[in-house]
Amino acid sequence: MAATHRKSIREVSPIEVYQQLPRTNCGECGETNCMAFATRLVNREVLPEACPPILRPEAAQAYAVLSLLLAPPVRAVTIGTGGRAIVAGGKYVLQRHEFTYHNPAPIAIDVADTLPEKEREARVKAITPFSYQYIGRDLSLDAIAVRAASGDPATFRRAVAQVASLTDHPLILCTLDPAVMAAALEEVGKRRPLLYGATEGNWKAMADLALSHRCPLVATAPGDVALLRSLVRTLRACGIDDLVLDPGTFPDSGLAATVQAFTDIRRAAFEGSDELLGYPLLGVPMAAWLGEEMAPELVQWKEACLAALLLTRYADLLVMHSLEGWTLLPPLIWRFNLYTDPRRPVSVEAGLRAVGSPGRSSPIIVTTNYALTFFTVESDLKVGHVDCHLLVVDTGGISVESAVAGRYLTATTIAGAVKSSEVGHAVDHRYLVLPGLAARLSGETEEATGWRVLVGPKDSSGLPGFLSSRWPPAAP
Repeated sequence: MAATHRKSIREVSPIEVYQQLPRTNCGECGETNCMAFATRLVNREVLPEACPPILRPEAAQAYAVLSLLLAPPVRAVTIGTGGRAIVAGGKYVLQRHEFTYHNPAPIAIDVADTLPEKEREARVKAITPFSYQYIGRDLSLDAIAVRAASGDPATFRRAVAQVASLTDHPLILCTLDPAVMAAALEEVGKRRPLLYGATEGNWKAMADLALSHRCPLVATAPGDVALLRSLVRTLRACGIDDLVLDPGTFPDSGLAATVQAFTDIRRAAFEGSDELLGYPLLGVPMAAWLGEEMAPELVQWKEACLAALLLTRYADLLVMHSLEGWTLLPPLIWRFNLYTDPRRPVSVEAGLRAVGSPGRSSPIIVTTNYALTFFTVESDLKVGHVDCHLLVVDTGGISVESAVAGRYLTATTIAGAVKSSEVGHAVDHRYLVLPGLAARLSGETEEATGWRVLVGPKDSSGLPGFLSSRWPPAAP
């Protein structure tokens, strides 16, 4: 099967997309004209389905061409069903700064079928509710990988059934024995688990299972990209297109080869337009536990580093082992940052927020709507038990110092925020506390707002101490 060329999203022009649209400027998509809609399609801000006319039978050919034009070089693969389903892959660019990465790489935690039943239950119950709040976002684990460490069909089936009864998280079934896999699929086949995996030796039986249960399948050929590509060709010829690729994860002495393989595969998909390698990549940081013997704390550290490295080098799905927070948080936070849109800073909604239980004599603290700034300021105020009004100014999601330098935070924007928030109705005083990094705006702000200004500390951690000695302000 010859690889065919599909354009990167950055190579598709709005004109090409526009030519496939109805070009009636009907406005049913919510845009003023079809060219505006085409531009949003190229920017991945909307889906083609937002155009009702393109879905009509007479537009079927145009819709097919449009779908091909906008198809990502790395296909998206759905694992699981319903609201908890996860999507791996669906990448449009090689480098994040070119556009943005879609579908944050799901992170699965392994559960072995050899664990005693109570221990297995406790492990699943620890995985399912895991959550961490980071600048207003909920970071959580996405799936459970059940491993057939026993190699026994009945044992694996019981373990999978138990895990499935305890969680609605998507499942990854891990065994290279088709008979063992078949036993588990009798329990959870309808949940569309990811099957790990098809090898050079078992591909036919695994392909039959994937087709009969309509499940995505992992093609694995550790350390051999050429064999992996050949295996993909064979599986595609069998009618399987929901594939995930495992090129192998080798910690320690094989780490350089691991990174090189992931990089070569992803470059082949984008720079070589190789459809056979244009599938999500599976990384297995838990392989750190299979390396040289060392203290558990060091293995956990190594697993966290390996997870972050694989995320950086194009992994679209990870399987980890440790449940320690300090092991999981680095890759979870790094994943969050990798998958933010580089064109838009992470921001919060501007407006007036209450911290604690502010009253009419409480201070008004001014900050920007850059998410990291906002949540840092809010956290410092809460830790200091400060009751206050937090006036969040829209600076386009830019931090205080940068917003002042770029004229996004000005006396005019602060005055506009004071007016639109109607904060004057919430207090009996007329004082604003500006960030120390915005000190140079104090005079202009007093003129623009008619309010008095106190210049706070440069670091928000100093706000509680500053307010304890400076609030309420002395009479002028």
